[in-house]
Amino acid sequence: MAFFKGRENFSIDSKGRVNIPAKMRKSISPEANDTFVVTRGIDKCIVAYPLDEWKKYEESFQKLNQYDDKNRFFLRVVLPLCEEVTLDTQQRILLPKHLLEYAEIEGRVLVIGMMDHIEFWNPDEYESYMSGYNIPYKDVAKEVMVK
Repeated sequence: MAFFKGRENFSIDSKGRVNIPAKMRKSISPEANDTFVVTRGIDKCIVAYPLDEWKKYEESFQKLNQYDDKNRFFLRVVLPLCEEVTLDTQQRILLPKHLLEYAEIEGRVLVIGMMDHIEFWNPDEYESYMSGYNIPYKDVAKEVMVK
């Protein structure tokens, strides 16, 4: 099971290629075959799941009742934007143009590890997201880390 953590700032080239940090590459299991599924994130970012982790989500998607409006809407938002990408010889992946436009990423990208996936953010958007959260970290930690 992958467990990504940490953050790195990178440049993104004109073709949309970005490096996967070495410390995060170590968390990619052999079963992923250096392949990721990228799609839009819940927040204004791009998410990349190693292929083996993404397969778990596909199993969950198959259990959704497609006759339910919310389920269909969810699937129609996520699945059409998904693309499989593979690490190239320089340890980069290609982020599709439509996802880069969605996340407003150009030139610079913040790469953060989020347990089973990696997120790609416009650095300014990420800072705005973090500073816009109006509950102090210690209060959030106290609430979510209750055993």
